[in-house]
Amino acid sequence: MRILYHLPLSPFSRKIRLVLGEKRLPFEPMTERVWEQRPEFLQMNPAGEVPVLVEENGLVVSDSRVICEYIEEAYPDSAALLGRTLAERVEVRRLIAWFDEKFARDVTRNLLGEKVLKRISGRGNPDGTALRQGYANLRPHLEYIGQLAEARSWLAGPALSLADFAAAAHLSSLDYIGDIDWSRAPAARDWYARIKSRPCFRSVLNDRVPGINPPTHYANLDF
Repeated sequence: MRILYHLPLSPFSRKIRLVLGEKRLPFEPMTERVWEQRPEFLQMNPAGEVPVLVEENGLVVSDSRVICEYIEEAYPDSAALLGRTLAERVEVRRLIAWFDEKFARDVTRNLLGEKVLKRISGRGNPDGTALRQGYANLRPHLEYIGQLAEARSWLAGPALSLADFAAAAHLSSLDYIGDIDWSRAPAARDWYARIKSRPCFRSVLNDRVPGINPPTHYANLDF
C-alpha cells in the first residue's frame, strides 16, 4: 500500500489526497507532525515538509506539485487532470502556481498558518496584523475564482483539472476554520459545492482536528 505523509489541514496535503481519490489510487494516510522533525521523516524529505508520497516499490516523492506531476505520468490510464492540449496544460499549471504560491502567501499563511498551525506547533499566538491582511486578501481571490467559474465549466477550462483541486484544497482548509463568508462569493460557492460533492472529497469532509470544530455547513454538500 502506498503511504501519504500529511497533515489534515495542510492544503498541499489535501490536494494530493483529492487527486489520489479522484484517480482511485488507494493509499494509507499517515499524519506527520513536521515540527517534531522526526529523523526518519527527514531522511525521506530533508525539507521536513508534507506531503510526501511513498510508493509500494519504495519510491519517495515529495512536494505537492512534483507529486501531482508524478501521478499524472505514472498513472496515465486514470483520470487526466493536467489538460489534454498544450494550451490547457499551460493554464492548469498557471492556476496551480496561483493557488499554491500567491493564494498561499496572501491568504492561507496569514489565516490558517496564524490561527491553527502556529498554535498546534507551539509557536505562540496569532499575529493580528497578519490576520487582517489575510482577510483583506481573501475577498479579491474569491472574486477571481468566481470570475473563472462563471466563464468556464471548471477553473482552467472545459474539464476538471489539478487547478480545481489546488484551489479546493486551500478553500476547504479555510472553510474548516470558518474563515470564508460564502454569501459574499456566490459564484465561487457554486463551483466549490460542485467539486466538494465528488466522491474524492468524502475523506476530507470527514476530517476532524482535536480542539477545532468546523462550521455546520462544512460537510454539507449543498451548503
